[in-house]
Amino acid sequence: MVLGFFLGMRHATDPDHVIAVTTIVARERTRFGATAIGAAWGLGHTLTILLVGGGMILFGWVIPPRVGLSMEFSVGVMLIVLGLVNLRGVMGRIRASRLTPEKEHQHTHAHRHGDYVHTHPHAHNPEAHPHKADRTPLGWLDRYFARIGVYQLVRPLVVGVVHGLAGSAAVALLVLTTIRNPVWALWYLLVFGIGTIAGMMLMTTVIAVPFTRTNHRFARLGGDLRIASGVVSLAFGLFVAYRIGLVDGLFTGNPQWSPR
Repeated sequence: MVLGFFLGMRHATDPDHVIAVTTIVARERTRFGATAIGAAWGLGHTLTILLVGGGMILFGWVIPPRVGLSMEFSVGVMLIVLGLVNLRGVMGRIRASRLTPEKEHQHTHAHRHGDYVHTHPHAHNPEAHPHKADRTPLGWLDRYFARIGVYQLVRPLVVGVVHGLAGSAAVALLVLTTIRNPVWALWYLLVFGIGTIAGMMLMTTVIAVPFTRTNHRFARLGGDLRIASGVVSLAFGLFVAYRIGLVDGLFTGNPQWSPR
């Protein structure tokens, strides 16, 4: 059980996990909020591990290779989407800086609409604001749900669920080879999940430090960090999608899947 807890913490540091939560934490302004994001991710991951892993342990579920590859391919797609969401706001800022001529009494600063943080030229007269908040990425959702605390945790929860789908088979198969008693095997999955929650809470708290400091002191550097997180997420997502789709054969006639 102790080993399972620390393996769960170690599981939280897998590259695809860290990259995914970094793109979400990049928009967070407080360490407490970042820790909550890590807890939501870990909860979603643990729920899926218990559901799928428990089905394999108790009912002997067998996951076909194409289904297993599809679950892992969904992680790559999710990383691509998260990276594009981060980069979308950045590209809008670059276009605005190139197309908007310099005007007297204007300055640039960072601000947010819901959870969307960006910078743009800004003057103090109301008509000088160059865009509307409800047209920013996810702005229409934020307009209705941003004040609800649970809404802020939905996205990391969903990300955790997707990661849990991709990794549940490997964890369950490991348990089946070492723990023959189904009850103890389920307890192992639960402890493993708790360790994953603890590990991701620690990871997101550490990851949030440069983002929260730059948001408060160096807005431009904070934007650069969000660019970096978006590029890394997009690139790694494309790599995962290529490996699963072509190398492992998801989109070919001979899928080869080894749960990991």
